[in-house]
Amino acid sequence: MPAVFVLIWSTGFVVARYAMPHAPPFTFLTVRYALSVLCFVAWVGWARVPWPSNRAQWGHLAVTGALMHAGYLGGVWSAVKLGMGSGLTALIVGLQPVLTAVWMSAQGGPVTRWQWLGLGLGFGGLVLVVSAKLSVGQEVTATTLSLAVLALLSITTGTLYQKRHVQPCDVRSASAVQLFAACCVSLPLACLEPQAMDWHPELIGAMAWSVLALSLGGSSLLYLLIQRGAATRVTSLLYLVPPCTAALAWLLFGEAITGATVLGTALTALGVSWVLRAPKP
Repeated sequence: MPAVFVLIWSTGFVVARYAMPHAPPFTFLTVRYALSVLCFVAWVGWARVPWPSNRAQWGHLAVTGALMHAGYLGGVWSAVKLGMGSGLTALIVGLQPVLTAVWMSAQGGPVTRWQWLGLGLGFGGLVLVVSAKLSVGQEVTATTLSLAVLALLSITTGTLYQKRHVQPCDVRSASAVQLFAACCVSLPLACLEPQAMDWHPELIGAMAWSVLALSLGGSSLLYLLIQRGAATRVTSLLYLVPPCTAALAWLLFGEAITGATVLGTALTALGVSWVLRAPKP
């Protein structure tokens, strides 16, 4: 399941590359969330799975949906749309495993020495992987930097909040609630965007993949991983997303893979393996 999650999640930047020229960020994301909710509701009805049992759980799921979907994806897409390079955005958001471990450690959580070493090694590998995409000419403004940091804080807070407050429930009904909350947050922002959606074939393909693979597949797997595993171990998997994205960009767009990319991928994989295999304290 972790390997499938990383592969699916890595396609997010590929989807953004196809969709970004044809739609503003929050308009695209709002339509994506709405279609995903419809799919999940139909799935819940067909499979007759239960909805969350009480109002408190509905509220907790809504909070995680607003943070992990609207906050995270909205921040990333908006930062890239306004000119921040995807490499720098990935690097900032890639601080999530370290930020999660710092929080867990401050709360007396179980973060071992080997896990700290693995997190450091994994982040070093991440820097090498995205180094080819970093350049002095990238547009880094207070707005784009704030959006990237917002994305980082949103997914980190959402992960920790879900691990602490959300009780185990069916992933399909839980995802429907989360995505509905994300849609409610994104819709007012979409109404403020002046650009209309251009239903180009590339946009249609990106939307279909976003709904069927990223929302129904990737988001559901992330929910299950957080429910079943320690927060530090789960978030460390996100270190593997940029290397996997680089491989996809090479296959689909012919982007060069440098020696730094190969070395960074190896270091990242080694670091993640340390985090996942470290003995529990």
